[in-house]
Amino acid sequence: MPQSLITPYVTRCCIVGGGPAGLMLGYLLARAGINVTVLEKHADFLRDFRGDTIHPSTLEIMHQLGLLEALLALPHQRAETLHAEIAGRDIRLADFTRLPTRCKFIAFMPQWEFLNFLAEKAAAFPEFTLIKSAQVHQLLYDRGQVCGVLADTPEGPIRVRCQLVIGTDGRNSVVREQASLSSHSFGSPRDVLWMKIDKQEGDPAWSMGHTGPKQNFIMIDRGEYWQCGYSIDKGSFEAIQQDGLENFLLQIAEVAPFQDHRLQTIVSWQQVKLLSIRIDRLDQWAKPGVLCIGDAAHAMSPIGGVGVNLAIQDAVATANAIIPPLRSQRLQLKHLQQVQRRRNFPTKATQFLQIKMSQRRPKKRRAGESSKLMARVGNSRWLPHLFGRIIGLGFRRETPKHLD
Repeated sequence: MPQSLITPYVTRCCIVGGGPAGLMLGYLLARAGINVTVLEKHADFLRDFRGDTIHPSTLEIMHQLGLLEALLALPHQRAETLHAEIAGRDIRLADFTRLPTRCKFIAFMPQWEFLNFLAEKAAAFPEFTLIKSAQVHQLLYDRGQVCGVLADTPEGPIRVRCQLVIGTDGRNSVVREQASLSSHSFGSPRDVLWMKIDKQEGDPAWSMGHTGPKQNFIMIDRGEYWQCGYSIDKGSFEAIQQDGLENFLLQIAEVAPFQDHRLQTIVSWQQVKLLSIRIDRLDQWAKPGVLCIGDAAHAMSPIGGVGVNLAIQDAVATANAIIPPLRSQRLQLKHLQQVQRRRNFPTKATQFLQIKMSQRRPKKRRAGESSKLMARVGNSRWLPHLFGRIIGLGFRRETPKHLD
């Protein structure tokens, strides 16, 4: 294509991906007076079955930014504890009521509401630009260092020149691939099938939990409907489809806490969405001129719903590290590597727990061991608070700096 037909953009920092990490980082950079452009490949943020849990750690960051009151004015549900039903017994798995934070609960809010909120707040700063429907397909290089991106938009291709490209474009990151950043995968033995069930009067009053003796069914309160997830063996979805939708719904009916007729609203496989779970992380998050954070750097299992909150903490740590050198135009690779050094431990620790929790034990021992573990948690006064701290705060909290 002739160069004259490619629209040029110049910015200090180009963020690829308008998810939680991308928009939070864009907000923080713009608030600090740094020109930043966020490229989002979709036309909007309205997509089902994304991580919708906002943990106390993220709510504390929103408080520190002066955004908490406005955020909590949006529709949401709150959970001060997380419960599970194991073999007919209600178990309190995590308790957030003693956390050293302003909000001692998890907020359940559709992710598109959270992202729209961040985008609106960021747009108040003249240094912030959000370009939607911008599909990045190539990194630009100058003397071996990344210096921008090429992207397609409905108005035509654009070339964005910048001092730094940050990939926040998820587990299938184009930035990650284009930068040839190597990774290690740790696998996951499970996938999740998501579906919607309309709410009715008399439904369970809890916000989130597991039901059924096999612990493979989850319900998340979305206000007008339940977001239901059914855990399956990795790679088994095709066989389940071949067995037929009716048989699949019969399996759901065995573990769902409501009557069978409620499932009749699911009439096609198009209403069942597959979440292919994987756990991996980059060996190196950065090269000269480029950095990956969030799912682009470390794909997480949905266990604990921690993905969004790790991404937010990555964004805060990144802003803290790069704002001073970006302001002085002295950004170097060492500043990007500082982000990985800061965030490596919470990433590895979280993934270690997720891997351990998802590992399947031998059949002869699994049921007994699982019930003993859950019984120990349910009978303990302090274990739910410990789990609440790990889930609610993570392994390393981040506090925004350079806010003036």
